[in-house]
Amino acid sequence: MSEENKIEKIAIIGGTGKEGKGLAYRWVKAGYQVVIGSRNAEKAQIAVDELAEMLTDEERSHLSGQENGAAVRMAQLAVLTVPYQFHKDILTALKDDLAGKYLIDVTVPLVPPKVSTVQVPPEGSAALQAQLLLGEETAVISAFQNISFALLLTDNKIECDVLVCGKDKQAREVGQMMVRAAGLTAWDAGPLENSIVAEGFTSVLIRINKQAGTKSAGIQITGVPRD
Repeated sequence: MSEENKIEKIAIIGGTGKEGKGLAYRWVKAGYQVVIGSRNAEKAQIAVDELAEMLTDEERSHLSGQENGAAVRMAQLAVLTVPYQFHKDILTALKDDLAGKYLIDVTVPLVPPKVSTVQVPPEGSAALQAQLLLGEETAVISAFQNISFALLLTDNKIECDVLVCGKDKQAREVGQMMVRAAGLTAWDAGPLENSIVAEGFTSVLIRINKQAGTKSAGIQITGVPRD
């Protein structure tokens, strides 16, 4: 990865939710500067204070909270962790702030109450919708759809893999780097057109969790060498 594309600060849009806080926790532990974003700066600070209780004094200095737009402007990489119903509006509002940056889209097109049934957006996936809305100036990456927040908010090894799709090879490399920083195994799953696989599989995992009475079903790729 070239020096000009180095990731030092991460903005988590909608970071007050469970998945956003889980990713923030993992990346702060990995040494990154993380800004939790929210439509309301006070809510962002509440999330920061909650996470701070799980961190050392030094780690707390790597975590802050801001309104979404301010958070994105401070970072090289943004991560979108919001319910699908807010996906389009938030991206439209942040389009200018996201220009020239990487965006990891964690959004799954779940449509309550049928969250265990796969829903395919007209664009083909939530990530494809994001790329269409933001244009070529933003490099969209699809990742983390199949990881439970309950696993992220621990220091335990997570026995799950992450499929990474992206606008281009460089975007996928950035996505894989961030997956490894969170302590997970990353796989290059190809262009954004393939992102519907990981997004859709979330509904399958929700169904499996309901049947098994669990909350942390995930996926693993088998039959290939691992580092």
